[in-house]
Amino acid sequence: MGSKKEEDLKVRKYRLMSPGPTPVPEKILLRMADTMIHHRTPQFQGILKDVNAKMKKVFRTENPVFIFASSGTGAMEASVVNLLSRGDKVLVIRGGKFGERFSEICGAYGVEAVGYDVTWGEPADPAVVDKLLREHADVKAVYSTLCETSTGVVNDIKGIAKVVSGMGAVLVVDAVSGLTADELRTDEWGVDVVVCGSQKGLMLPPGLAFLSLSPKAEELMERSDLPKYYFDLKAARKSYKKDDTPWTPAVSLIMGLDSVLDMILEEGPDTVIDRHARLAHATREAVRAIGLEIFSKSPSNAVTSVKVPEGIDGAALVKKMRDEQGVTIAGGQAALKGKIFRIAHLGYMDEYDTIAAIAGVEIVLSQLGYDVEFGKGVARMQELLK
Repeated sequence: MGSKKEEDLKVRKYRLMSPGPTPVPEKILLRMADTMIHHRTPQFQGILKDVNAKMKKVFRTENPVFIFASSGTGAMEASVVNLLSRGDKVLVIRGGKFGERFSEICGAYGVEAVGYDVTWGEPADPAVVDKLLREHADVKAVYSTLCETSTGVVNDIKGIAKVVSGMGAVLVVDAVSGLTADELRTDEWGVDVVVCGSQKGLMLPPGLAFLSLSPKAEELMERSDLPKYYFDLKAARKSYKKDDTPWTPAVSLIMGLDSVLDMILEEGPDTVIDRHARLAHATREAVRAIGLEIFSKSPSNAVTSVKVPEGIDGAALVKKMRDEQGVTIAGGQAALKGKIFRIAHLGYMDEYDTIAAIAGVEIVLSQLGYDVEFGKGVARMQELLK
């Protein structure tokens, strides 16, 4: 056995299997390392024009998709301050940390948020949304998540959209994690606003936020009186029509986005979703083969949430996976801290990444005292991915 110094020098390939940030393809890293150009030039505006057209295809909308230099939370905030006015009432579907975030943003701006509190791990029920909207006929907007990343749940956005469109409210969907992984047909389903971030299925570093806007949502925007400046969609819309941005854009990230969108469109948006679904199914079945239980009752294609076995330290599992196995997964948040762990299969992740993650889980669980039959989860995954 080698010395401690030799062990410290051992080559280790690290695998990022968290539900954001996700790995960035090598050719995208190279594109972002290209020569910097000025953003108020025909050269950059030509890139932005192409990006704007391709974003519509990925968002499955004919409406504009605005780009901000921020995290996804910036687009969430933009969806509040641009659509609503002081004293307005909204319905927020809260089934995890990110549904709750919409309520927190609304509270910061004096908007009344009626909460539909869904048991964590379960999807929202469109029938309950219908009931709440009938009880609160003055609701201007409904806020939901596509994939609730904190629990691994995918919501029935098609069903929710059908209910909301019949009530006259607008539907805002946080697709930060779900876009490209879970099905979302923005215009076809009648989703008014979709927000997203760059560091998940779009395979970029954090730093870009996106927001699509329907004509119905624009009508609310025209009447909004909440304070706004950087996230003013009227300013964004004015610049968008000229293939420009109101403020300095993240030039390198947008250049990378240009190439990412080419990758997605070349593969085909439906094929990309199918690929995510295949990896997600194999991961869930591998987890079950080890004897573990899936936490989500409606699992997303983006991330698999797994119950930590009785008597096992969930925080230690995540730490040992990262520090000893070189695989970064995520733990639970808030009340789920230490109770679940989450393995992503999102963006630039492939079969061998997911197989490595399951192999690492088997090893670490054994080290922590869980009775594991080595290779059982890996074998099940190989069967499904062959």
